[in-house]
Amino acid sequence: MNLKELEARLQTLIEVDLLNLLPGKKVDDIIVQKLAASIQLNSISHDDGTIIAPNVYTLLMNPVTSANWQNSQLLRVLLHSITTVAEEAGFRFTISPTLTISPVEKIPLNDAQIVASHRIESMAETNAIPLDTESHADNSKSPEKAFLIVEGVKVFPLVLPVVNIGRRLDNQLIIDDPRISRSHAQLRTINGRYTVFDLNSTGGTFVNGQRTNQSVLYPGDVISLAGVALIFGQDGPPPRPDLKETAPLPRVSDDWPTVFIKDTSTAKIRKK
Repeated sequence: MNLKELEARLQTLIEVDLLNLLPGKKVDDIIVQKLAASIQLNSISHDDGTIIAPNVYTLLMNPVTSANWQNSQLLRVLLHSITTVAEEAGFRFTISPTLTISPVEKIPLNDAQIVASHRIESMAETNAIPLDTESHADNSKSPEKAFLIVEGVKVFPLVLPVVNIGRRLDNQLIIDDPRISRSHAQLRTINGRYTVFDLNSTGGTFVNGQRTNQSVLYPGDVISLAGVALIFGQDGPPPRPDLKETAPLPRVSDDWPTVFIKDTSTAKIRKK
């Protein structure tokens, strides 16, 4: 199934589901187009012919637009359509997919961005680890092809074991925003994964809407630095060694996969 066929089938499924569940609702064509593209472009092909579809979808929208999407039924319609069209196209999932929405101020009103990634670990796995914050980053290899999307408009590749984030010019990622502290947060490689640390910032560090001092990051996680949104992603992460093979996601009927609605907004710090 090529991109145009994928898009057309996705559009049909969404329209049917919306007609049945939410009469009068309509999903913008740009969302359908970008969802179809994200499924195809972020799928991973294996030597045995298996194609693994992304299982983490994050919709970045302007806060005004996202307010109209705070409807779990509407997001379930989208997720149901994603899983169905992927199954019909012969794609497989390592775990059940999830869909989230995150408001980002710099996204235009009539636009949206979609981050599609592969979560390797189960959603039930804890996101926090005990760690001596005084120790240096370990010698394990940094995650391959990892990146941050800064406020939906800039991609920052993560290639170093330690990445400092803040307003100071000596940070690896410099964010010139008054809400950000001079030394706000740090990403550090721990056991082959990035962990985000808050560096006693004024506005705080949040992961998926929860304030944190340190959290292991997984593809699709939304980091908020005092209201400045960063999305952690990874292209083609290595498969889990304990998964010898994958199976198609069971066809969805009444029991649709879980939808999470994230609100990462926080109060802005007034400019001095």
